[in-house]
Amino acid sequence: MQDFRYLILGGGMAADAAARGIRELDADGSIAIISNDVDEPYTRPALSKKLWTDPSFGQDDNYLATVADTWAQLHLGTEATSVDPKAKTVTASDGEYRFEKLLFVTGGQPKQIDLAEGERVVYFRRFDDYRRLREFTGRNLNVAVIGGGFIGTELAAALVQNKTNTTLLFDDETLCGSVFPPDLADHFHQLYRGQGVTLVPGTKVSGGRDEGRHVALDYGEGTHEFDAVVVGLGIDPSTDLAEKAGIATDDGITVDESLQTSHSDIYAAGDVAHYPDRILGRQRVEHVDNATQMGNTAGRIMAGSDETYTHTPYFYTNVFDFGYQAVGTLSSDLQTIEDWQKPQTEGVVYYLNDEDRVQGVLLVNLDGGLDTARAILAEDWPHSRSDLVNRLT
Repeated sequence: MQDFRYLILGGGMAADAAARGIRELDADGSIAIISNDVDEPYTRPALSKKLWTDPSFGQDDNYLATVADTWAQLHLGTEATSVDPKAKTVTASDGEYRFEKLLFVTGGQPKQIDLAEGERVVYFRRFDDYRRLREFTGRNLNVAVIGGGFIGTELAAALVQNKTNTTLLFDDETLCGSVFPPDLADHFHQLYRGQGVTLVPGTKVSGGRDEGRHVALDYGEGTHEFDAVVVGLGIDPSTDLAEKAGIATDDGITVDESLQTSHSDIYAAGDVAHYPDRILGRQRVEHVDNATQMGNTAGRIMAGSDETYTHTPYFYTNVFDFGYQAVGTLSSDLQTIEDWQKPQTEGVVYYLNDEDRVQGVLLVNLDGGLDTARAILAEDWPHSRSDLVNRLT
């Protein structure tokens, strides 16, 4: 039995942020991080962004120096198999651990289709997935990307910019048509087409097979062959360990404003945490700003801070010459008010519900404005076009 003051389950960016938060208030308390990853904590967004587009940024630059900066003990390739909240112990593949404070930052697992992962099939989530996918780039091979969300669109952009024949398959009839208003979605769709990405809209891949020298995908009215396939359909939160321990879950591990679970001295943060956002209500957010801010706050709380988590996170993407930041809910099912400086390339889109309350704010190719966007979201009254135009542009 190994004893630690702080035990962290999961080795991603939230784990790194939590260890740093602990060290802000507790310079000496022992920290252990149990991770089933093969890599020490790293910057996840770079796996679909900077590592593909910035030649000066190498793989070694992507690590977070967690151990060097926090002196945490890092146990890689280690699977936690059970948690006993009453005894305050964790059983893992390398032995047993006793804790005073426990943090779940277990993230999630990629959503699956009827296609087995293999040498030519990558369910994209980890650094090792990036390295595997890189083997199929730069040689004009044919790679299919399944999914038109964040990961799918970023990977399609990354691949086509690295001498790879790229096909993007997605459900919407227009790329991001379920997220953007029609004109912006059409602009985004044509941007990808103009960059050489083959777009296959309105398509759900039913499955496929790795046939050795290629991967066969079933969609449309036939079978289509590719040198490799990468799947980016989002994640399912990793809650099994918490559920088996009797910890409350609901689309993630349920926490209060202090990030504590239904058991005292056990906390959750990052992608897996279902938390009460002070503006938006209960949320589970799968983006880096939330992982780092919530992880850091959880670390400080475990180390004795009486603060609560009050940050409303933003999310962002950068592909080709198109970038955006956003807060709240983006959905084409909502009403929109558009405020463009340059149509479809620079401006703001506000998303409103049937009662004209702002639910989301999208800032396209604009710097700053996130704090104002949050303030607008917090205004719980009906908004008209005249209330919103020019507030962020």
